[in-house]
Amino acid sequence: MNRQDMLAGLIAQATSAGADLVTLRAIVEEASEVGAERVLSRMGLADAEAHEDLSELRQLLAAWRDAKRDAWRAMVGWVVTGAAALLLVGIAVRLGQIGLLR
Repeated sequence: MNRQDMLAGLIAQATSAGADLVTLRAIVEEASEVGAERVLSRMGLADAEAHEDLSELRQLLAAWRDAKRDAWRAMVGWVVTGAAALLLVGIAVRLGQIGLLR
């Protein structure tokens, strides 16, 4: 008996005999399971390799975040280095030591 048959049976039981709390909870639980399976199936994650696929996607996302963070750090480093160089050139010009720049 699959989950959809189980859900149909629980709903039939609830309508024929009156629904008690246990039956209602069972219906909600089975409906949740059926819905989750349907969503995973629609997303293409209902097969046995889905766990490995998600693991690989998480690793890829982590690598992308690391690369993005490192790129920002490198850019900030270049901007700071450029600003420091311009500051030193400005100080040299201000002090009349342009010969030091050559």
